[in-house]
Amino acid sequence: MYQALYRKYRPKTFDEVVGQEQVTLTLKHEIASGRIGHAFLFTGSRGTGKTSCSKIIAKAVNCPNQHDGNPCGVCPVCRGIDDGSVLDVVEIDAASNNGVDDIRQLREEAGFTPAMVKYRVYIIDETHMLSTAAFNALLKIMEEPPEHVIFILATTEVHKVPATILSRCQRFDFKRIQPSVIVGRLLDVCRQEQIRIDEDAAELIARLSEGGMRDALSLLDVCRSTADPVTAKAVSQAAGLAVSDCLFEIASAVLERDIPAILQQMESMHQASIDFEKMCVQLISHYRGLMMAKALKNPQEVVLNLPQDVCRLKEQATQYTMPQILYCLTVLQDTLTRMNKTSQTRTELEMAAIRMASPEMDSSLSALEARLERLEKAVMDGGAVRAAKAAEPKAVSQQKEDAPKLEHVRDIPTEILPEEVPKELVSRFDPWSNVLEQLSHTNKALGGALMDASAYLYKEIVLIDCDNPFFLELIRTNEFAKQSLHQAFESVTGRDYRIGPYRSDKYQIAQDKKDPMEEMLENAAASGIEVHVK
Repeated sequence: MYQALYRKYRPKTFDEVVGQEQVTLTLKHEIASGRIGHAFLFTGSRGTGKTSCSKIIAKAVNCPNQHDGNPCGVCPVCRGIDDGSVLDVVEIDAASNNGVDDIRQLREEAGFTPAMVKYRVYIIDETHMLSTAAFNALLKIMEEPPEHVIFILATTEVHKVPATILSRCQRFDFKRIQPSVIVGRLLDVCRQEQIRIDEDAAELIARLSEGGMRDALSLLDVCRSTADPVTAKAVSQAAGLAVSDCLFEIASAVLERDIPAILQQMESMHQASIDFEKMCVQLISHYRGLMMAKALKNPQEVVLNLPQDVCRLKEQATQYTMPQILYCLTVLQDTLTRMNKTSQTRTELEMAAIRMASPEMDSSLSALEARLERLEKAVMDGGAVRAAKAAEPKAVSQQKEDAPKLEHVRDIPTEILPEEVPKELVSRFDPWSNVLEQLSHTNKALGGALMDASAYLYKEIVLIDCDNPFFLELIRTNEFAKQSLHQAFESVTGRDYRIGPYRSDKYQIAQDKKDPMEEMLENAAASGIEVHVK
């Protein structure tokens, strides 16, 4: 019968366990010196070697030919423990045997001396699944265990194990295995099994396994039956992954606010039999990669992307601001949570896509930060007009380009922009440049929008001459922008002003009066009189 790779290549000695030297060296020394604890607690993520080390301990403490803490692996005791014929080594799955009656039965059996070996060993897998009553029953025998009994508890969620149990165990934390270590092990297994595999495929398997050697070998087992040689593309298909190009395309379409393109990419991934929940997980992984590329100089070690995709990730990260990335991650994480409570996973992900591309539809603080950061970046990259166009869907942007200069004035509350002001002479508002300087520190987006604007004073009203529709949109819908402008006026002039639009059909700019000295010099020059000014 065919044996799965993860079973065939399960470590038989401590020396064969890879990536957990901090655990295996200590255990070997304890066993070799004869100072063996009566209870061990192994904690760590799945597939990192907890169960394998438990069985190696069971063999090592009972092996008559033990060498440097390792079992020989060939004696009847070692072979019997491997094939399950030694009944003194008991493996209990706490997920299905988690009641107090199961633990009471264990306590009764533990009182009997072993039939074939020196130590009776109980391996309790997924210990955190035991009930409270079962933990209490287990505690009693762990407090005063028989000399011939050793308990080995393994769990992926150590925080669920009572402190009373933890305090009676030697705890060993199994770390996630580094991708480079997993790649080396995969290539070694492939050489022994004569499996042809590309190095890129081995790296992708290692990253997808998230530090678990068992998961890596299981995925390799699937891939070997679908492709020869095993390629990165074959690994992606076997794991049900979206092609990385699709993820990059979706992220680019979010930046361009191109909702149809995003939905089309999602449909393509759906046609490729990629589950929408898995699609959401992959998008989260992609935006996490963007976050790491934005925050770190060398993100290669902490992202799941292949080396050839890391450069693309860095390049795309430069087009995003950190608040935009965090906003997209927040939307996707919330969507993934809701997916667990509904059967309409496709609708949830499509709604998330629209929110990501249209943060103005979201009133949350993270959405507001993403919008302001995007606008600031657009202003710094080349002007507020382009920022306004980039901030709107294409159809809406086109409508605004064709609209009259002040079409939106009537939409603005009269407190901010009064509709009826009689046609009067207005003078230039001299502190305007200082107001813009103040805004460049307090609200860069608004300051950029007013970069080319002029301001005039009429009675108690500052009339702003600005043909940028983005300014009108911002001052009408964003309370922070209104407050920033009023605060800038007050900071520069010591007083607040009402704000209005300058309209050439209602106002006339008064001619600035000339300096008398300049006027005298001009008259002298016109009369041919040469004047020397010291």
